[in-house]
Amino acid sequence: MLRLLIGGRFLPNHKSNYFPNILSSGRFLHTQTSSDDSWTNNNNRELNIDLLFHSCTKTHLAKRLHALLIVLGKVQSLFISTRLVNLYANLGNISLSQQTFDQIPQKDVYTWNSMISAYVHNGAHTDAITCLYKMLTFEVKPDFYTFPPVIKACRDINNGKRIHAWISKTGLEWDVFVAASLVHMYCRFGIFDAAYGIFTNMPFRDMGCWNAIISGFCQNGKGKKALEILDEMKFEGIKLDSVTVSTVLPICAQMDDMSQGRLIHLYVIKHGLESDLFVGNAFINFYAKFGELENSQKFFDNLVTRDLVSWNSIISAYEQNGNPDRALWFFREMQKDGFAPDLLTLVSVASSIAQSRDTRGSKSVHSFILRRFWFVKDVIIGNAVVDMYAKLGNVENARELFERILIKDVVSWNTMITGYGQNGLASDAIEVFQNMVEKNFVTPNQGTWASIIPAYALIGALKEGQKSHSNVLKTGLILDLYIGTCLIDFYGKCGKVKDAMLLFDEVPKTNSVPWNAVISCLGIHGHGETCLKLFENMIESGAHPDAITFISLLSACSHSGLIEQGEQCFNAMEKDYGIKPGLKHYGCYVDMLGRAGELEKAYDFIKSMPLTPDASVWGALLGACRIYGNTDLGKVVSDKLLEVDEGNVGYYVLLSNIYANAGKWEGVNRVRLMANEKGLKKTPGWSSVEIDKRMEVFYTGNYSHSKCDEIYKELEDLMMKIKVIGYVPDYSFVLQDVEEDEKERILMSHSERLAIAYGIISTPPKTVIRIFKNLRVCGDCHNATKFISKVTEREIVVRDSNRFHNFKDGVCSCGDYW
Repeated sequence: MLRLLIGGRFLPNHKSNYFPNILSSGRFLHTQTSSDDSWTNNNNRELNIDLLFHSCTKTHLAKRLHALLIVLGKVQSLFISTRLVNLYANLGNISLSQQTFDQIPQKDVYTWNSMISAYVHNGAHTDAITCLYKMLTFEVKPDFYTFPPVIKACRDINNGKRIHAWISKTGLEWDVFVAASLVHMYCRFGIFDAAYGIFTNMPFRDMGCWNAIISGFCQNGKGKKALEILDEMKFEGIKLDSVTVSTVLPICAQMDDMSQGRLIHLYVIKHGLESDLFVGNAFINFYAKFGELENSQKFFDNLVTRDLVSWNSIISAYEQNGNPDRALWFFREMQKDGFAPDLLTLVSVASSIAQSRDTRGSKSVHSFILRRFWFVKDVIIGNAVVDMYAKLGNVENARELFERILIKDVVSWNTMITGYGQNGLASDAIEVFQNMVEKNFVTPNQGTWASIIPAYALIGALKEGQKSHSNVLKTGLILDLYIGTCLIDFYGKCGKVKDAMLLFDEVPKTNSVPWNAVISCLGIHGHGETCLKLFENMIESGAHPDAITFISLLSACSHSGLIEQGEQCFNAMEKDYGIKPGLKHYGCYVDMLGRAGELEKAYDFIKSMPLTPDASVWGALLGACRIYGNTDLGKVVSDKLLEVDEGNVGYYVLLSNIYANAGKWEGVNRVRLMANEKGLKKTPGWSSVEIDKRMEVFYTGNYSHSKCDEIYKELEDLMMKIKVIGYVPDYSFVLQDVEEDEKERILMSHSERLAIAYGIISTPPKTVIRIFKNLRVCGDCHNATKFISKVTEREIVVRDSNRFHNFKDGVCSCGDYW
């Protein structure tokens, strides 16, 4: 009796029913008889081998078939044995595939090709190359099926070049499939000259070859060359297919080449490719990149069939263009249509929830991902949820999830740094960056610098930011548009206007981003006229202004008192550049009128707005009411303001200050009581100064500093000196009903004065002192600092929440207009 040990079980003799459904079902036989005689010793029953192979969907069934074929003596056939090699490989069992291959005594090229393909199919790339070299050792002549899979398996260029040499010896270099594989390989290793040389020398190029060279250049950032080859392809009369279109469109989007994309769209319409799935998906993404959601929607609607990519593309299109509600609607429709979301779906959904400020939805998404263990599967989804929480202002949950990500990539660190920065927690952002570099030894990339440099700018950490600038120079990223722009913004916010302008001259100015940064930088320093001149230069250079450009311009005009020019900019937005003013533009315009004392005009302007005023618009007018002491209008404006944003403690403080300045202490008490009843607490004023690479932070009335006695002694001496040359305390800025001597003590303990005094006692004479304050500098501190700069012969640079003040020789750069 013949018995074979297969998979831990014995295969009995041929009469048993071990192989289920094979002997009993007529589906596997060409003829069916009622005889119970052995089907191995007569010819009236013959097994359907093809059907048996196709029926083996599991490894254990393949083993049984293998055993059966051994019993029948079929494995002596080279064709059957090779089929077994392929069967095991397709089932993912490369070990059994190799064992079967090794047992074949005489192998032909088909058998060797099958084993090479088996290795490649199962990711055993080194084994595939080794198998090829063995084949050549045995002097088996390869054919054009041998090389394409093994070329795909090459993981280093040296092996690739050796294989190319063998291809040349065998005369297969110009076979269309082999040549296309070589093109792909050289593109993958970035050797584009070799790839293009092979392509141009091919005697015949089919559609696959054209797609191979175009795809190779596209995937390696050589979009311009890819489009040139596309033009060459059209010139030779080769028709684009769905692969060509879906390969080229992303490159058109990356290069901002809308016209090329539209030409391809016309071609697609002409040749009836609009409803093709791959083409439709590519166009959804292409038009979304340019904000043309109507066209994205049309392609989505025209798709005869949709796959998960289609749904992900349309969801992402709306999410990336600031329409989160529509994105979430498509997410629900996708599920109704029977499609289960994948990781990419949830990345877009998480971003949409963050945009829509849906705190409840964020918890649902988090739970959905947790139940499927996706945080373990892919770091991308973890990064997306960290980003979602950070954008919702929930930095505690963001940090908790960040710490739970087992294997963090550089994007994980960048996301957490950005999250803290976006929420004004610059010190925490810097702490995460230090952990990333010093403890985890993660190399910063472009995204890291774009995240950490704004954090340094936020607190004015000049020396740390300069160190980052040095590192950026070493990595060659200084000419990167966004890194350069971050550095312009950094130097501008640190008061180093000259350095900002020098960087602006160096960075590429291909779009509005660097122009916006430098206009904003000069605007907060009060250089309004220069900002307007830069805007003219921007237009002449061919850069197109955007909404942010006009926010920067209007803000610059506001800080410089350029009312007429500001009005001209506001009117030119829509008339000359087709940009509809948004609420931020209206807020800047109101702020400009308010600073100039045009309170009634600003109020009338708000009432005539085509948009419903938000907190930023009413807040700008309330701030002006405080400056000019208009309590009546202030009360009206505050009522409007609290209707749209009753939870912002800053507006209660502004109204309280208006009453305090007018001596209406009952009004002060009433407003404070309202804020207390709502559980709102005033944001404490603080000022920081950087001494010896260390940021020292002072709060108003602070007595806890280690050099507290020295600081207050220096302040007392300064007050005596500046009174001699004309300083008179302005008690209207003390918002408490106390005696005059107490008011003077309160003024002296303001956070900016403590920081200035500490800077004076901690640095050599005539050293520049740079102060950063989270609130607006009060009028008395502004006046006192002018006198301090004169008696100490110091330059004192103060950045408050509104703008920069450069005090020197008793004069401020703002001209007392802020």
